[in-house]
Amino acid sequence: MSGRRRPQPQPGPRRQPRQRPRPRKTRPGQPRTLRARLVVASVVLIAVVCAVIGTVTTLALRSHLYEQLDGRLREVAARVAPRDFGGPPDQPKNGITGPDQQLTAQETDLAAFVTKGPQPTGTIAAKVVNGTVTSAERGVAPQAAKNYEMDHKPLTEDQTEVLNSVSQDGGEHTVDLPGLGGYRVVYSSNDDSAYYVAIPTTDADNTINTLILVELSVTAAGLVAAGIAGTVIVGVATRPLRKVAATATRVSELPLHTGEVNLSERVPEAECDPHTEVGQVGAALNRMLNHVHGALHSRQESEMRVRRFVADASHELRTPLASIRGYAELTRRGREEVGPDTRHALGRIESEAGRMTLLVEDLLLLARLDAGRPLRFEQTDLVPLVIDTVSDARAAGREHVWRLDLPDEPALVSADSARLQQVLVNTLANARTHTPPGTTVTARVRRDGPWLCVDVQDDGQGIPPDLLPHVFERFARGDSSRSRASGSTGLGLAIVQAVATAHGGAVTVDSAPGRTVFTVHLPALGPAVLRPAPETNRQLDSQVGHRATTWVRQGA
Repeated sequence: MSGRRRPQPQPGPRRQPRQRPRPRKTRPGQPRTLRARLVVASVVLIAVVCAVIGTVTTLALRSHLYEQLDGRLREVAARVAPRDFGGPPDQPKNGITGPDQQLTAQETDLAAFVTKGPQPTGTIAAKVVNGTVTSAERGVAPQAAKNYEMDHKPLTEDQTEVLNSVSQDGGEHTVDLPGLGGYRVVYSSNDDSAYYVAIPTTDADNTINTLILVELSVTAAGLVAAGIAGTVIVGVATRPLRKVAATATRVSELPLHTGEVNLSERVPEAECDPHTEVGQVGAALNRMLNHVHGALHSRQESEMRVRRFVADASHELRTPLASIRGYAELTRRGREEVGPDTRHALGRIESEAGRMTLLVEDLLLLARLDAGRPLRFEQTDLVPLVIDTVSDARAAGREHVWRLDLPDEPALVSADSARLQQVLVNTLANARTHTPPGTTVTARVRRDGPWLCVDVQDDGQGIPPDLLPHVFERFARGDSSRSRASGSTGLGLAIVQAVATAHGGAVTVDSAPGRTVFTVHLPALGPAVLRPAPETNRQLDSQVGHRATTWVRQGA
């Protein structure tokens, strides 16, 4: 039976626990699948291209429209240039002598200019004297539809102030007149007069805004269509890749640890086109699965040969070992006197033959369990079974303190009572053999949901951390000399695990200095309930307390 060894006086350096690589974190909102990433990347690229094209188109159209607007503005300025809006205030024109009469004449000429002739609606003409606007008129649409002559309105003080702020460099400028909107303004002068001429930019701005709205609408519709089409196209293109991933996932979920070779999953041949990258991946995966299948098949055949050999050898060795023990005992107890050396040698032959017999019996039992030999299941109450095995253990280990913790109601399971008794015997013997005298060993029966659990707990020195993950392996021993002296074969806990697995249960161990608990989990009899399997193959190591928990289960 496998067991525990005492801590060494000078333990070696502790191994640092192996750190598992941290999973790569994904930012919230980041696409996870390749399909989503490709579609998002395509849509973003199309959006960027559309934005660049729309921006360039809008800027080009704006430049073209404003060039046309400036041309019209220069034409209007050229038409107003020949007119003389009264000249300087100190030079009377056309018989007009007073300042008020001159200002009235200027306003009349400005009004006639903006209301008559081919000027655009909203044209502004302003007289400039000494760098300041003295009068300004704006042409407006006539109120009566039958009147083809435009009306005119003077500019307000705020509008005139904005107009005065325009640079008088002779270039075209854009200003925003309060209440009127955008205007294109130019300052022009001749020998006799100076003036501002402005025409509205409303038509050009409306054209640009309409273009922007159309571009945004077309871009949005195009992005939606591109997203839908991209999802469909990328989905069709990545379908072989998804089949390869699905095949790999199904292979990863196969219970290969049971030793059965059932690796029939393959990528469909239609998805293994060597002319495509995905097809090459599928073909490579199929070749790898073929190699793995061959390796598993070879391993299974090798294990089956070894198991058959162990079973046959164990079966054949039982008779000669029994003969050796019988002849040695017969010789030692014979009538003829033998010397003390001979008697000691005969005793050693008997003890070693007995130990070899135990080893052969354990190997034969493991071989039968590995081969799936059917057990004799019957309704079994764990309570009297635990009482009997603890009584036998107390008789064999009187230097230990034995305790029972049993429920009042029966603990019924469907089990092979003989094999289950061997599980309890091995577990109790392990606690007795590998703990010092005076250790308290407690056998407990409890219910844990759909499972009935048998705990064997002791307050010994605990299992060394380096041995804990291997306690259920065959021929695993803590202190080899102590194990051999006590008749341990290193197979006891391996048998416990194999029998528990054959009953659809599991065996677990939780060990720390001063407390070690072996727990056998068995399905409880009762109403049909969903039984989640006990968590298996879990190891928790604490460097501070040398505490570790190992869940071991093979098969299902």
